[in-house]
Parts: sequence; structure tokens; C-alpha cells
Amino acid sequence: MTTPWGEPELSRFPEDPRDRLRAWDASDEYLLRHLADRRPALSGTVVVVGDRWGALVTALAAHRPTQITDSWLGQEATRANLARNGVETGAVRLLTTQDAPPERIDVLLVRVPKSLALLEDQLLRLAPSVHADTVVVGTGMVKEIHTSTLKLFERIIGPTRTSLAEKKARLILCTPDPSLVRPPNPWPYRYTLPEDVGAVSGRTVVNHAGVFCADRLDIGTRFFLRHLPGGRGGGRVVDLGCGNGVVGTAAALADPKAEVLFVDESFQAVASAQDTYRANDVSGHAEFRVGDGLTGVPAGSVDLVLNNPPFHSHQATTDATAWRMFTGARRTLRPGGELWVVGNRHLGHHMKLRRLFGNSEVVASDPKFVILRAVRR
Repeated sequence: MTTPWGEPELSRFPEDPRDRLRAWDASDEYLLRHLADRRPALSGTVVVVGDRWGALVTALAAHRPTQITDSWLGQEATRANLARNGVETGAVRLLTTQDAPPERIDVLLVRVPKSLALLEDQLLRLAPSVHADTVVVGTGMVKEIHTSTLKLFERIIGPTRTSLAEKKARLILCTPDPSLVRPPNPWPYRYTLPEDVGAVSGRTVVNHAGVFCADRLDIGTRFFLRHLPGGRGGGRVVDLGCGNGVVGTAAALADPKAEVLFVDESFQAVASAQDTYRANDVSGHAEFRVGDGLTGVPAGSVDLVLNNPPFHSHQATTDATAWRMFTGARRTLRPGGELWVVGNRHLGHHMKLRRLFGNSEVVASDPKFVILRAVRR
């Protein structure tokens, strides 16, 4: 990536030489050019929110910025990119969206997330640290910045305007208004499940901002919950890509003797899963882990994996995450262990499962979704 501060070498995480997706885009470059043209130069506490693969903090490492991210993969990419470019350990402070932000922020840089809810939550958490002279700049591709995005900045930080578009990227320029009366933070959000979703019918869900379908049960998960396998009298179950944890909580309620592992690469998701599990007074053993799928889980140690894999990485459509999830499931399942997957019919997951497991059968289907079962032989 070419920047006014040099040309850092950057990669996504985990690194895959076949992956043609870059670790930055035009909105990162636009923001860095804008900052280089500012006078005076950057000073004070610099906070970068939503830096997807560490491109921004790697370029700005000389200013000792703080990065705040919801993505474990993004944080690991940042560590790798900082090391790759010879940045000294400790030059960049790495925080998650679940950590307390710095008490004072002099420069706030926001990479606009896909989730408007996550943006709302983060701006409300950061606003008390912003003062009248704080430089606030958001960045994103044109298709990522909507009227609702600008209204959030206006309502929580202060008067907002946008730049001209360059290479389909745009900047959000915001002037903090300390006199603003901000609304209370509505996150995390709680709601009650309907009565037709199996073991979790009528139970409570807790969603932190940014988790998929944070204010309601999405139709794919609803279909999955109606067809989950029954209790097996114990065993180790994984809710892989757990989101708010409703699937793993259903498995725990159906089989109190089961040990359930909830895993997701989103810090917000794992916090949601913990809160959902605890809100329902579930008996049994549960473990909550933020990480890259089943990496670190011993081979042959799992009896059942339940999975609703994503098919997007930010704005890019990709099956790379699903492949990592499926291969991780095959490695960690015991002989006779099962992977249950729900997904849109058009994604063709059955072909991937047959290649990996040598088998795949349809458990249930409707016009939009299919639930597949693969057995580790």
C-alpha cells in the first residue's frame, strides 16, 4: 500500500497466497492522504476504530495509535502486519470493542463498519472521550456510507459533512459538539424468542451491537433451531460461528450433559453468546472462545459441530471462511461425529462437504435454506 508515510507490506489473516483480496482499499488510502495534508500534524491520543486488517495503524505507527476492533482476525492481522513492517512492540495499543476506550481522544479515525448498530454503539462509547478540538474523520467506500451513517455522527458527535468521492471512497468530516445531549446506549439488546423454535422457545436472547440480525431472530437460524439434533446424553458440542449463541444454548438445553463450546471471531458475538447462555440459567458446562474457528481445538475431540457459516468478508463475497470451518470440523470431530450446516440453497455447501467428508445428506430444506449433515468416517 502506498501512503505518505511509506509503502507498508500488508496481508490479511490467516495468510493465504491464493487469496487475491487486499488488506486495504481506496478508503484507507484516502484517509491517510487527508491526514498527511492536515496542518498541524497529528498529535495527542490517536484512536482508530474498525481498522479491518491493520492497514491504518501500521501506516500511522509513528503516532503510537490505539486500535479498537471487533475482529479477532483483524487484530491478528494487525499484529502480523506491524511485525512484518518492523514496528516496535507496544507502538500500537490493541483494544477490542469490549474494552474501555481511552479517557481522552485527540484524533478519532473511524472505518465505517457494515453494521450501523456497531457504529452507533462505538460512537456512544467513544463520545465522552472526545472534546471540542478532537479531529474526527470517518472513511468508507461510497456504497458503505448512507444518510443514516451521517445522521449517527450528527446525533452523537456533532455537525457532519462529507468529502468528494475519490476512487469510489468518501470521507466523513465531523466537528465535535460538547453541548450535545446524547441518547442512552440501547446496546446490548434483549428480546424473547418465539414459541416455535424448539428447545429455546420463549427464551431470552442478548445481542451486543454488530452481531448478525441483532434485533431479531434471522430466518436461517430460525429454520436451523427447528431441526437441531436431539440430546445425545452428553458429548462435546461446538456452536461454530456462534453469533449470539442461540444455537449452542438450544443444544445445551436439549442435552444438559453436553459440554458446549461457543466460538466466533467477533468479540461482540462471544460476549452475546455468554450473556444469552447466562440469561437462560442453563445447567451444564460451557466454554466461550474468541478465535479463528476451531484452531486450537484438539483433533478428534468433538462429537457434534453446529454451523451457520458466513459467505461475506466485509463487502467481499467469499467461501474461504466456510471452507476453514468445514475443514476444522473434519479435523476435530471424532469418528462418527457429525457436522450440521445450515445455509442458503444456492451456496452449494453439499459439494464442499462431499469433497471433505465423502458424504452429505439433507436433513431438512425449504425454498431458501437447506440443512446438511456430514459424518466423520
